[in-house]
Amino acid sequence: MSGRTFFDTNVLVYAVSRDDKRADRAEALLSEGGVVSVQVLNEFAAVAHRKLGMSWPEVIDALTTFRKLCAPPVPVTLETHEAALRITVQYGYGIYDGLILAAALAAGCTTLLSEDMQDGQVIDSKLTIRNPFETRGGRGPRDEEQAR
Repeated sequence: MSGRTFFDTNVLVYAVSRDDKRADRAEALLSEGGVVSVQVLNEFAAVAHRKLGMSWPEVIDALTTFRKLCAPPVPVTLETHEAALRITVQYGYGIYDGLILAAALAAGCTTLLSEDMQDGQVIDSKLTIRNPFETRGGRGPRDEEQAR
């Protein structure tokens, strides 16, 4: 993958999910570095505590690790909010996905890794959504791109 990579919340969640087959892939992707937003960090905290049953100290430790692996988080600003509204209307995403897409664009990312959005869709001719957990003939998206 060339360019900067933005991580959706699900990549972070899978990285700490020891009983999920996607954990190794998520950990490998995060170890390469990338970008997240404050929103993604907040969503992770909520899911990790509520759904994964992580204690708050465990959640804080994971967030600290993510912040070390990734570039400084993209803040939610009025400009991000306005871009998210445009993306929501133009592409049909919900507002929270629109905020993630807007943050990725604001950070100059060329790839958004998300299991929840449309794999292969290009936003504003700049950002391509990729599902890093989808396999095509036994190979993931990164393997296919490296084979080219």
